[in-house]
Amino acid sequence: METAVLLRSSNKLIFNPRHYSPHNFFRLLSSSSISSSSLTPLNPHRSINPLTARSLPRRRKLIPPSATSSSSSPSFHFNKHHFSTLSPHAIATPYSLDASTVPDEVAAKYGFEKVSGEFIGECKSKAVLFKHKKTGAEVMSVSNDDENKVFGIVFRTPPKDSTGIPHILEHSVLCGSRKYPLKEPFVELLKGSLHTFLNAFTYPDRTCYPVASTNTKDFYNLVDVYLDAVFFPKCVEDYQTFQQEGWHFELNDPSEEISYKGVVFNEMKGVYSQPDNILGRAAQQALFPDNTYGVDSGGDPKVIPKLTFEQFKEFHGKYYHPSNARIWFYGDDDPSERLRILSEYLDMFDASSAPNESRVEQQKLFSEPVRIIEKYPAGDGGDLKKKHMICLNWLLADKPLDLETELTLGFLDHLMLGTPASPLRKILLESGLGDAIVGGGIEDELLQPQFSIGLKGVFEEHIQKVEELVMSTLKKLKEEGFETEAVEASMNTIEFSLRENNTGSFPRGLSLMLRSISKWIYDMNPFEPLKYEKPLMALKARIAEEGSKAVFSPLIEKFILNNPHCVTVEMQPDPEKASHDEAAEREILEKVKASMTEEDLAELARATQELRLKQETPDPPEALRSVPSLILRDIPKEPIHVPTEVGDINGVKVLKHDLFTNDVLYAEIVFNMRSLKQELLPLVPLFCQSLLEMGTKDLTFVQLNQLIGRKTGGISVYPFTSSVRGREDPCSHIVVRGKAMAGRVEDLFNLVNCVLQEVRFTDQQRFKQFVSQSKARMENRLRGSGHGIAAARMDAKLNVAGWISEQMGGVSYLEFLKALEKRVDQDWAGVSSSLEEIRISLLSKNGCLINMTADGKNLTNSEKYVSKFLDLLPSKSSVEAAAWNAQLSPGNEAIVIPTQVNYVGKAANIYDTGYKLHGSAYVISKYISNTWLWDRVRVSGGAYGGFCDFDTHSGVFSFLSYRDPNLLKTLDVYDGSGAFLRELEMDNDTLTKAIIGTIGDVDSYQLADAKGYSSLLRYLLGITEEERQKRREEILSTSLKDFKEFGEVIEAVKDKGVSVVVASPEDVDAANKERSNYFDVKKAL
Repeated sequence: METAVLLRSSNKLIFNPRHYSPHNFFRLLSSSSISSSSLTPLNPHRSINPLTARSLPRRRKLIPPSATSSSSSPSFHFNKHHFSTLSPHAIATPYSLDASTVPDEVAAKYGFEKVSGEFIGECKSKAVLFKHKKTGAEVMSVSNDDENKVFGIVFRTPPKDSTGIPHILEHSVLCGSRKYPLKEPFVELLKGSLHTFLNAFTYPDRTCYPVASTNTKDFYNLVDVYLDAVFFPKCVEDYQTFQQEGWHFELNDPSEEISYKGVVFNEMKGVYSQPDNILGRAAQQALFPDNTYGVDSGGDPKVIPKLTFEQFKEFHGKYYHPSNARIWFYGDDDPSERLRILSEYLDMFDASSAPNESRVEQQKLFSEPVRIIEKYPAGDGGDLKKKHMICLNWLLADKPLDLETELTLGFLDHLMLGTPASPLRKILLESGLGDAIVGGGIEDELLQPQFSIGLKGVFEEHIQKVEELVMSTLKKLKEEGFETEAVEASMNTIEFSLRENNTGSFPRGLSLMLRSISKWIYDMNPFEPLKYEKPLMALKARIAEEGSKAVFSPLIEKFILNNPHCVTVEMQPDPEKASHDEAAEREILEKVKASMTEEDLAELARATQELRLKQETPDPPEALRSVPSLILRDIPKEPIHVPTEVGDINGVKVLKHDLFTNDVLYAEIVFNMRSLKQELLPLVPLFCQSLLEMGTKDLTFVQLNQLIGRKTGGISVYPFTSSVRGREDPCSHIVVRGKAMAGRVEDLFNLVNCVLQEVRFTDQQRFKQFVSQSKARMENRLRGSGHGIAAARMDAKLNVAGWISEQMGGVSYLEFLKALEKRVDQDWAGVSSSLEEIRISLLSKNGCLINMTADGKNLTNSEKYVSKFLDLLPSKSSVEAAAWNAQLSPGNEAIVIPTQVNYVGKAANIYDTGYKLHGSAYVISKYISNTWLWDRVRVSGGAYGGFCDFDTHSGVFSFLSYRDPNLLKTLDVYDGSGAFLRELEMDNDTLTKAIIGTIGDVDSYQLADAKGYSSLLRYLLGITEEERQKRREEILSTSLKDFKEFGEVIEAVKDKGVSVVVASPEDVDAANKERSNYFDVKKAL
């Protein structure tokens, strides 16, 4: 499960492979669903919280990105529903600090002793560390007034080889347990709980099982299912679960070829198809040749088939034990109840020796550097000479660092690489030696910290020049230090991020858990990583007293320049690698088949059928009823209301949301894009980047960037496009988002004005870099998020909004970028003029809209600065909308890339068939994803994910798969969805769960800024409070009859749908032979 994922259902999500920042753009219902390919936040800043988990090319997850993905945006970790409303209120007594104290006698009654406790001011929480006396299990109990409660149980699980045991086990333990003896209780929770987070992660040395919910009853249900799953899973007695989630030989008929199948096996095939992932794994394994990090905990597809069921069982017995567990509770629930729940499980065990056996050994430092060369699968098109990658990687210390040194290194990392103006990043990109940065900078998630930096898109003859440039730049930074303005900007950015503590819809308690566990798992103090105030103040004092050069130069010298533990990884493109790997796998399987007797082959075919029958047979109702669930009475009848006041300043509409934001103002300035000429649309993302990364008459782009960092919490600019239900014209805007402390609001609006009106599009070389970076990013997206590319392409064939979005973020955009690279050299004056034309077309008080979220006093105080900002905008008489009437040709299409897995899509517009939106569609589409598609595409098909999505604005209903070994078989599953619904029988319990799970999506947890933003999107898309209420009532009253009727509706996808796949040339050729020229073929890489 690689770097990706969060929740399925109708959500959207992406994952940036070297930084911990998946985001998703959720298209859901009354809350305002936007096709994620249409929403393209463009912010090049890296994650900047030095105390927050960021790395994780190393972390695998249980469920994959669940629908179309978009480009990256600046925030920590979005869960599902970007545009929804707050979850139902927890059924809990009002929180007070007094209530958070567990008396010693109560702790003793449940078998615990208090080890230590303290109030953590940074997160306004009382934290207590308990130890279970019988087993030694450690429990962090964090109490505060956050209704978004979090539980997590973490085991140290260091593998000895690359068979992927920890990863396969992480999938498998959630496939039924002692109390919940059904095939997949996890899926039942996905279907029918109000979770705000539900997943599992595999790291190189630990496995985490976190859940979150705002509803106390629901929360404890989730906790119980997870505890039973990890301690008493059925998988250790069930060989078929091991086969399904890990690997098995598949043979449908003795006359056919044998193949490998397994969810993890195919997931990791996808991982090993992506150059950035191959690079990250090669670097980690070479840096740590002598400890557990020298193997792949996720599993290498070449090695996974060596894993035996006996080894799998033994690993669980050894490491999944309370003595080897760290357990985390967070939120406003009763801390005594937490201990009671845990005692019911932990008391069943005695102490074990697991903590000694699971300890991670430190890697000793090398005495001299190492160099390795790896090959990666590349297409045979394009210029392979310029497809090399080079990355320098250092292991920084032979032991863990203290918190102050770690914070200082995190700060140094941000100074060197954190923004486009950071010197190491800027110099590498401006050198013209490569297209984009690789390497994640400082990575401190494992026992010992690392630093990585390099470039991709490099000519072979420039490899050495890149290495020399990295070293000379680091030497120069050591000798000259950093500009005072740069240090101030980094300090403000980091401090703002820490104090704002804005984790998007990723639960704050889970962010803190991951922070704490990064030390706790190595037997260090779990409280320390939560306390940044003291080391931050000490760092500021040191910089003020000694100067920044005295603080940072010794670190560069000690940890990097004078550090011989350096691994240089050179990656070479190999157009033959993908086919060689496939041929090697086929050869192994042919030998396996040749070694079998006729009886063996008949038995394998029988076992294949038996496994498939089990996978496709529904659980009996009594097993399903064992999974605890809420009842409809627990669900509020009304949607969560976001306070919205619609006003007017200087003739411009202003939306104000009076919400507590801890003295931060969040603002969006929205400009209408409808007057823009059609041919300029593909330039819009680069226009947005140019606004933030080019200079003005008086400021270089570095100075402008530093000014934004010093005065604000950040500014981003991106296009937003969506269909609007009932309207032919799409909704299309440029959104400028910014945030600042209340005392800096004037600075924020002044800087937004500067960015919009004063930035000059004159720097040809910088713009060429933007094009190269965007091209590299799109190529990476094609390999890693092919489902998003397929979804965007289908949308572009079905509606104008989809076509616009695909022009700015799909295969068409990649083709545009390739042509633009040449045009920048040949006609820079024309390109620069086009950028200026976009600005003139967009910037106008007419059609402008302001959205602000803060408390009432700060909203009122901000009005004078908004007024001044609006006075400076040009006033234009109303401009006619440009004619945008293009769509891609409607045929089936295969986008061919070098890959070992496929991404398969099929879609149609069901509004065109006469369907009228009804709230039951949300319940039904989620149910199809969590039953029919989960069972047929993932469980028996072997794909990492399969899901459907209904964009209620355009009417496009789409099916998608992720890292899929199949192609036509998956399309056949999609075509069977209508019949599945028409023949469906379900009892009231199943229907109730489906409704409750859907409400959980609609009422997803949001922080104040997200509530204000969701309200803005509803306003732009014309979604009223009355409509939200109507849809909610329709959801709550969904019946079996609705399911059966919707079965007829989605026959349109089977009969009239368009199919787009991102797949390997071999699989596309085979499909076109089986179904004569079913796909038009487009080569993309």
